[in-house]
Amino acid sequence: MAKPKNENSKPDGKRPLATKLRNTTEAFEKAIKGSALKRAKYIFRLYVTGSTGRSLKAVYNLRKICEEHLSDEYELEVIDIYKDPDAAREAQIVAAPTLVRRLPLPIRKFVGDLSNTQKILVGLDIYKRQDFEDQLKGA
Repeated sequence: MAKPKNENSKPDGKRPLATKLRNTTEAFEKAIKGSALKRAKYIFRLYVTGSTGRSLKAVYNLRKICEEHLSDEYELEVIDIYKDPDAAREAQIVAAPTLVRRLPLPIRKFVGDLSNTQKILVGLDIYKRQDFEDQLKGA
């Protein structure tokens, strides 16, 4: 009886598919380890009502907080609920301006112009992160 033909084996006994899988697995594991060392990204959505004073102040305050404390580790989407009321309805926004932190979980919401920086930093868990990083740098 003839042995079944193995398409993955070569006459010299090497198995290219197994080698490719091993290389892919190693690359994947390296990527996971590399990304584990990076800071978690923050994803924000800020729901505003046109270009009112409170809306503009909320955008300014949030950008200031993000630039000072998160550098490039955040994404911000500003949604005008006058132009996209369905987005506000889907997110269950009842007042504006409202900031929604989508990531990291859990989702958190903040209503107002975001002028109380300390309260926002603590609420977003950014304040704790800064303290922890400062302690690591000092050690």
